[in-house]
Amino acid sequence: MKNPDKLDHKHLPEHVVIIMDGNGRWAERKNLSRITGHREGIKAVSSIVGAGREVGLKYITLFAFSAQNWNRPKKEVLALMELLKQYLIEEGERLVEQDIKLNAIGRLYQLPEDVVETLESIIHKTKDCKTMTLTLALSYGSREEIVDTVKTLIKKGIDPEKIDEETISKHLYTSDIPDPDLLIRTSGEMRISNFLLWQLAYTEIYVTKTLWPNFRKRHLIKAIQNYQNRERRFGLTGKQIQKRD
Repeated sequence: MKNPDKLDHKHLPEHVVIIMDGNGRWAERKNLSRITGHREGIKAVSSIVGAGREVGLKYITLFAFSAQNWNRPKKEVLALMELLKQYLIEEGERLVEQDIKLNAIGRLYQLPEDVVETLESIIHKTKDCKTMTLTLALSYGSREEIVDTVKTLIKKGIDPEKIDEETISKHLYTSDIPDPDLLIRTSGEMRISNFLLWQLAYTEIYVTKTLWPNFRKRHLIKAIQNYQNRERRFGLTGKQIQKRD
């Protein structure tokens, strides 16, 4: 019988990014609080980070808290910040043990001071880890990232005539990690929600109706299998790709 979990490990996506959506709806369907939904979402984060390492992914980026999420009810925002801090404290040593490097992108200065301190501590502890890089997008918005990049270029006094795509990419928050190969969005929503607009130019997109708290290794594998059945063209024709291969 064919193994449904079988993957072509020679053609794994190097970088998988996930828009983790559906915590609130998961809770509502069970008549639970939204905060409970976010707690369950944290469990899914732990599961998928471990699964990604087992599968052999090199980079995983999770859209954890958007720049627009600050507009949510204050009570929910405070709870999310506390959950983030708890996750970092509880998972920090495990990341070291699993040789997973922690990275973070976004306007991190907007986060509470105690969260920033905890985040920086775990980033420092894992700086030499090499098996996989986990990036958390926090207080992140792609339009905001592009604005910050333009400001940086202006401050550096870079000649506008010398600015090209490579210049911009090197000044984005994600300058140290490759562009995503696969974007997964949970909960069935068909939008990218101001996430990595520049970096997603040629990323394959996979949408599942599974709500984030229910997302586990089997769902990740299914998304990767779907990715492996696609032909990535990058603007070329199918015949050109075949000749190049």
